[in-house]
Amino acid sequence: MRANEKTILLVEDNPNDAALTLRALKKNKILNEIHIVQDGAEALDYLLCQGKHAGRDPSAMPSVVLLDLKLPKLSGLEVLQRLRAAERTKLLPVVILTSSKEEQDLINGYKFGANSYIRKPVDFTKFTEAVQQLGLYWLVLNEPPPK
Repeated sequence: MRANEKTILLVEDNPNDAALTLRALKKNKILNEIHIVQDGAEALDYLLCQGKHAGRDPSAMPSVVLLDLKLPKLSGLEVLQRLRAAERTKLLPVVILTSSKEEQDLINGYKFGANSYIRKPVDFTKFTEAVQQLGLYWLVLNEPPPK
């Protein structure tokens, strides 16, 4: 990944949801590089360049993280809290993308520093529309903080 390339980190443990997200991105012609990790611990390793991602270029951060909440090893909320506590990732745009309808998840998502909270629509057409808007906003319109 090149440092100036707008990439997406998708943190999703369900292969069907990951495939659905990739399909929706492709359908909307969002062809940015997408890196997928399947649990909260790997998400932190990737973003903090540690563990099996220790050799990764720390300047090559994704433009946005799409974070599921219900993850193995560390929950999405735990990942979010640790990202906000680390200097390198405290300003990184994080969009919670979840099927959770729990009001407490929504409250905690914002409390812990999420930039946005999107509930995954069950219907593929609605999900595709949500992904289109998400991609347009976070990859084209949003002005990220300076590095």
